[in-house]
Amino acid sequence: MSELPLRAQLASVLGRSAASLSRATGRGDGSVIGGRVALKVEPDLLAKLAQGRRLALVSATNGKTTTTRLIAQALREFGDVATNEYGANMPTGHITALSDNKSAVNGVLEVDEKYLPQVIKATNPTFVVLMNLSRDQMDRASEINLLAKKWRTTLAQSNTHVIANADDPLVAWAGLGAPNATWVSAGQRWKEDSWCCPECGGHLKRDVDPHWECPECGLARPRTTWSVDNESDTLSTPEGQQIKLRLNLPGDANRSNAAIAAATAAAYGIHPERTVERLRDITSVAGRYTSVVTMGVEVRLLLAKNPAGWLESFAVLDPPRVPVILAVNAQVPDGKDTSWLWDVDYRVLRDRRVFVMGERRTDLALRLETDEVPFEVADRVDEVLAKLKTERPDITKVDVIANYTAFQQIRTAYGRVQ
Repeated sequence: MSELPLRAQLASVLGRSAASLSRATGRGDGSVIGGRVALKVEPDLLAKLAQGRRLALVSATNGKTTTTRLIAQALREFGDVATNEYGANMPTGHITALSDNKSAVNGVLEVDEKYLPQVIKATNPTFVVLMNLSRDQMDRASEINLLAKKWRTTLAQSNTHVIANADDPLVAWAGLGAPNATWVSAGQRWKEDSWCCPECGGHLKRDVDPHWECPECGLARPRTTWSVDNESDTLSTPEGQQIKLRLNLPGDANRSNAAIAAATAAAYGIHPERTVERLRDITSVAGRYTSVVTMGVEVRLLLAKNPAGWLESFAVLDPPRVPVILAVNAQVPDGKDTSWLWDVDYRVLRDRRVFVMGERRTDLALRLETDEVPFEVADRVDEVLAKLKTERPDITKVDVIANYTAFQQIRTAYGRVQ
């Protein structure tokens, strides 16, 4: 990295000081306030901090925090990595991440979908990593087709190399705007937002999954060089290698994230086998998939913020004998609009004990009632555990699915386990 100008150095120091003060007073991890203070002193600080680095920007509706963590884990093969792998994914968080590790040549930044064009222009990244786009927080962000168009336009004006999921038509269309791309067959369980062609609006043809094409304009799934097979738990590389993943993170979604991470790490020069070895060391990401034992019961925490995320969480639930707690809030980070609850099919929960919590538990309860899913209302996790232990002294496990702020509240109650 080149030496920062004096003004940028001052901004960086003040931002780090604000972040440290925030942590010391228990107000938060300092990622956002540190960036805000630094920007007041030097509005162009993000661009200056990015100079001389090999950055990868990671964006998607779901999985970007996990994939950022996976890529950073792989890149530590080379030494320090500048990253915001715990989720502060707007420019203020990016500034804090880069300021905290000014000497790191390699960086991986999770980027909010709405901010991706702005951050691409500011940082001139070496790689942009794209995984999926689906409905999410309609009161805050624009329609996903408009987001994809903004991504495509910005990528066409950059010289970055895109690493993208070819199985998601919106992501593929956006990535096709870039001058260079590596295509990964990473899967797409949620397809309800991608039945129409993003190029012409025609109905996409999906005869054989994962292939898709538009009979009207000819837009079609790009040819992939990387792929993941969920049934065999295998990653296929461009050289024809078949590598068993054996991750310690559950589900198809995390195999998809790992495939994207391996393709990105390979672009940096790390062999896929070595990448997969490093990825196996990760057992949770910012509390996701963490299990804590309380009152003699293992409580597993799952984060789900939108219909696609809930679908993936349902896929990794334990057997029906394990109760599940669903928690939904509607604060600013969640999005105020909870109408997305009606896009989730909850019938898969009919054969298990279900509890509902959170500020919008009545919204969730009505949705469950419509899908004929029996439920019980609760205020806290420990309240549910006490009731279950009274009725079933032998109970050993409970799953919790929560959206963002509800998830963070539950994490805090258990000491914000990593």
